[in-house]
Formats: sequence, structure tokens, C-alpha cells
Amino acid sequence: MSQDSRLRVVCLAGPSDAGKTTLIEALVSRLAADSRVATVKSIHHDIEIDTPGTDTHRHRTAGAETVVGITPTLTFDITTRGKRNPPASAADPLLESDDPEIRALASTLERLARRGYDLVLVEGFAESPLPTILVGDREPSAVGGPVVGRGDDPIDELAATIRSLEGLAIDDQTTGESDAGAE
Repeated sequence: MSQDSRLRVVCLAGPSDAGKTTLIEALVSRLAADSRVATVKSIHHDIEIDTPGTDTHRHRTAGAETVVGITPTLTFDITTRGKRNPPASAADPLLESDDPEIRALASTLERLARRGYDLVLVEGFAESPLPTILVGDREPSAVGGPVVGRGDDPIDELAATIRSLEGLAIDDQTTGESDAGAE
């Protein structure tokens, strides 16, 4: 990694079944060798990621805003805010937007930065102002950020591009939200 320790973020945008997830798998495999990598996936429909009847599900349905589960090999957190009700914007938000989806992404990126990640690969959120790798036949005009690569570029070239991105300046005080639930 470079001496700039700020969080580097890139979106991968393209139509369904264009190969975004496969490309993320290949990039994570390359990038995780020397960087701490997180991924974020935009999901356009509600899903139940917790098993009804389990203790964590019961905690959440009883009203807990965030539930953290810790197993012998994994830690996870589930927060009820989602895209529809993201945390309130800070005075100087990471990504300027009135769009609740972009505000939810900004809040997530701030949390990941506080947790010490170097790189975040975002699948979806094409309208965000973040650097973007186009996958499939998506046109550059269909994304909100600068195009920094294409899905059919050589994987090592894409990894080098991601490593060279300018990091986001994220103030530790950007949200009033606690950071319970480490990775």
C-alpha cells in the first residue's frame, strides 16, 4: 500500500449477470494479499439474512437496532436501518447526496474506514460519485463517478488501478453512530 492510509473505494457497475460478482472475487483474491479488503453489495429487494427463531433474530424482532453475532470463526452485525432509513448526515458528509441509498453507502464506508480497512469494493451503487469499473455493456454516462476501468481489463491492471486511487478523507467524527460489531 502507499503511504496514504486513507480508504480507497471503487464501484463495479453493470447490468445483472454481467460478471460483477465474479470480478469482485478475482479482485479480492489479488488485493487481500497485501491489503485489508471489505466489500459492499447493493441489494434491491429485502432479504432475510438471519434465521427466524434464532436468538439473534429474536433480539432484532424484539426491537434491537443492531444485533452482533460472534461465532468461533465469524462476527456479523445486522442493523435495521438499511437504504430506506440511513443514519442522519454529518455536518460534512462523505458523499454529498439527498439520496438515502447514497447516504446509506456513505455511512457504511465511514464505518469500514473506522474499522481500519484499506480497500472497499462496492457492487452496485452506480449513481454514486465514486470511481467506477464498468462491467458488461454499461455506458460511462450511466454512472455517477469517473470510469477507472472496464471489467475486461487485465485483473492485475485493475488491481493496480484500485491501489492507486486517491483515498477518501474520512473524519472519525463524521457520524454519531457507534461502531459496535467489528468485522
